[in-house]
Amino acid sequence: MVEHPYVGLRNALGLNVDLVTIGQIVARAVVVYLAGVLLVRVGDRRFLGKNAAFDVIFGVVLGSLLGREIAPSLSVAGAVIGGVVLVSLHWLFALIAFHLDWFGRLVKGDAHTLMQDGTIDWAAMRRNHISEKDLLSALRLNGQMTDPRGVGLASLERSGDVSVIPAHRGLRIVEVRVEAGVQTMRVELV
Repeated sequence: MVEHPYVGLRNALGLNVDLVTIGQIVARAVVVYLAGVLLVRVGDRRFLGKNAAFDVIFGVVLGSLLGREIAPSLSVAGAVIGGVVLVSLHWLFALIAFHLDWFGRLVKGDAHTLMQDGTIDWAAMRRNHISEKDLLSALRLNGQMTDPRGVGLASLERSGDVSVIPAHRGLRIVEVRVEAGVQTMRVELV
């Protein structure tokens, strides 16, 4: 008699037992890691950057929820084995992402331009769930910019942080003086 594939998967993951084997812990860690990467990519990456408390809480709760499924017996050995598998998978994904740009974009995402030449891209702001207050806060934190018109480029990076490049500034001569044979010039950045 042929076993249904679903039953085989349940057995491989130890879904029908109270005490899981080392192989089942490894299989669970792989499945939970892949599900976690998918959830973070589909969800909001804001919690990866320096954001509000609700973003941090989201990350902690998601990690806790997913972590309980790797080693439900809560044994020390199970937790260590699950941790080793997760670190190994993370290292492997980072290595692959380093060598294959398409894979890096798949698991890490892309940067998104939020503002260019002092103009806010409202469609990008909506897609990335960034409010105007969030953007203005990021501008102040990244270069102490108080006037958005002085922004050349503001991007939501793959890490969840907002990077800011100031607009090209020029010099303006404010004052020229000659006293005692010394010429003094005062200039201002515009």
